[in-house]
Amino acid sequence: MTCSLLFVCYENICRSSMAEGIFTKMIAEREHEEIFDVESAGTVCFQKGAPPDSRAIEIAREQGVDIADQRAGCIKDLELDYYTRIFTMDGQSYHDTIHYSASQRTLLPVYMVTDYLSDPETTEIEDPYYGTKKDFLKVFQQLEEALVNIYEELLRQSGL
Repeated sequence: MTCSLLFVCYENICRSSMAEGIFTKMIAEREHEEIFDVESAGTVCFQKGAPPDSRAIEIAREQGVDIADQRAGCIKDLELDYYTRIFTMDGQSYHDTIHYSASQRTLLPVYMVTDYLSDPETTEIEDPYYGTKKDFLKVFQQLEEALVNIYEELLRQSGL
């Protein structure tokens, strides 16, 4: 059984790139690469082909996650029905993903990453692009918490 996951944000150079890197590292450490296929994309294509933001690369590297070789992708270029689950970072990326899904005549399980955080007051993973390195670290930590919970839920549901 393969569970294909897609993490989505605005341009795929900060939040979803970090999410892909965190989840990829998590499954590698647990030797579950054969169970999960993990990708990320943006809802807009302005940065298509670009590496992650240098601050995202730096924060991820400091936390033991390498995202330097990733390149920004665009949700419009993907066959969305391939993915078992799609996780979005904020309300706009959630609605854009639903819109693209409908345009492909596909109804997909789209979730907010924040649904997997312990703090119910956090409704979006804020875009750190115009922020500081501290904002990138906060996003990384939020993603790490949510992705552990997502991972554990997926394992429970699969019976592993």
